[in-house]
Amino acid sequence: MSPYLALRRARHLSTATSAAIKPVTISQTKSKLRNVYDPDEALKIYSSFTAANDPSTSPASTRYAQELAVRRLAKSHRFSDIKNFLESHKSLPQITQEPFLSSLIRSYGVVGMFENAINTYNEMTDLGTPRSTLSFNALLSACVQSKVFDRVPVYFYEFPAKFGFSPDKFSYGILIKAYCEMGSPETAMEKLKEMEEKGVEIGVISLTTILHALYKKGSSDEAENFWHEMVTEKGCQPDVGYYNVKLWHIHGGKPEAVKGLIEEMNNAGIKPDTISYNYLITCYSVNGMMDEAMKVYNDLLKAKGCNPNAATFRILVFHLCKKERFMTGYKVFKQSVKVGKIPEFNTLKYLVEGLAKKGHMTEAKAMIRTMNKKFPPELLKAWGKIMEELGLAHVDIEEVNSTGIEKVVDLDKIEKAST
Repeated sequence: MSPYLALRRARHLSTATSAAIKPVTISQTKSKLRNVYDPDEALKIYSSFTAANDPSTSPASTRYAQELAVRRLAKSHRFSDIKNFLESHKSLPQITQEPFLSSLIRSYGVVGMFENAINTYNEMTDLGTPRSTLSFNALLSACVQSKVFDRVPVYFYEFPAKFGFSPDKFSYGILIKAYCEMGSPETAMEKLKEMEEKGVEIGVISLTTILHALYKKGSSDEAENFWHEMVTEKGCQPDVGYYNVKLWHIHGGKPEAVKGLIEEMNNAGIKPDTISYNYLITCYSVNGMMDEAMKVYNDLLKAKGCNPNAATFRILVFHLCKKERFMTGYKVFKQSVKVGKIPEFNTLKYLVEGLAKKGHMTEAKAMIRTMNKKFPPELLKAWGKIMEELGLAHVDIEEVNSTGIEKVVDLDKIEKAST
C-alpha cells in the first residue's frame, strides 16, 4: 500500500463509527504501537482504536498513542504525512475541546514541527476552541521539544496577557527548563523568586532542572549551595529525581561513590529507579567491571516495578562489545527484543559486526532477520550495506519465534567458550 493510500485509509478509520468494529482498549493500542515500527501499520493501529472509541480512555492516554504514531512516521521522514494526518483531526467535532486540540500541538512538538504547532495554537479562535493554561503549556512544551527554547520566554509573557489567563506552576517549569537549556540557570533561579511573589507553587522538578543545569555548566559548588538553600530554607525534600541528578554528576568516577549514593537513597526511604541503576551500570562498565554491571542488570530483570529500559540495553550491549563479549551482548540483545526495547542502529551495528568477525554467523544472521522486521525503511538501506560488507547480503526475512529472534542453543556455554 502506498503512503498516500495508507494515510487516506487511516483518516477514514479515525472518523468511522461502526458497531462491527471490536472495541480496542488504549492499553492494547499502546502495547501494539510500542512494538510496531512500520509507520503505515502504526497508523492502522491508532485509527482502529479511535474508530472503536473506547469511552473510558483518558485524553492523556489518547495523546500518548497519537504521539507514538507520529513518531513512527517521523522516523521515516514522512513529515508531509504527519501534517496531513494531524490536520485531518481539525475537521472532527472534538476540535472544539481544548484537550483534543492540545494533543495536536504536542504531537507536532514531539517531531519538531514547531511552525505547525504555533499555527494550530493561533487557529484556536477560528476553530471555536477555548484557550487556557492547558493549550498554552502544550505550546510551550512544543517549543522545548522542537528545541526553539528562545521562543518560550516570548510566548510566556505575551500570550497570557493577550488571551486572559495566568501561567501555572507547569508553565513556569517549562520556562525554567528553557532557560536552563539555553545555558542560563541563573535566569531560571530568578524565576523562582517571581513564582514566590505571585504565589505559584515551586515544584521539585523545577529545582532539579536548575541543579542539573548548574552541574552541566561546571558550577558544582553553586549547585550544592543552591540545593542546600532550597532544602534548609525552603523546606524542599529530595526525591529520586534529585538523586539521579547527583548520580549523573558522579557516574563517570568511582563505582564506590555511585553505589554509596544509591545506598543513601535507600536509607532515606527513596527507592532508586531504572535511571539510578543505569548510572551504576554505566559506572561499572566504563571502569571495566562488566561482571558487576551484568549483576545489576540481572537484578533488574528480577525486580518488580523497576525493569531495564532501552538505555539499559544500549549501555550494556555497547560496553560488552568493547570487551569483545559479543555472545553476552547478543543475549542482552535478545532480551531487548523480547520486551520491545531494542538499542539504536549504531550499537547493533557494533554487535553484528563483532559476532560475524568472531565466527558466530548463526547469531549474526538471526540479528539481521530481526532487524529486517524491526527497522524503519530509511535504516534498512544502511543495514543492507552492513550485510553486504559481512557477506550476509542474501539472508532472507524469515519467520521468527515469539521473542522476535531465532533461538540459539545453550548461550551460556557458547559465551564461556568465546571469552
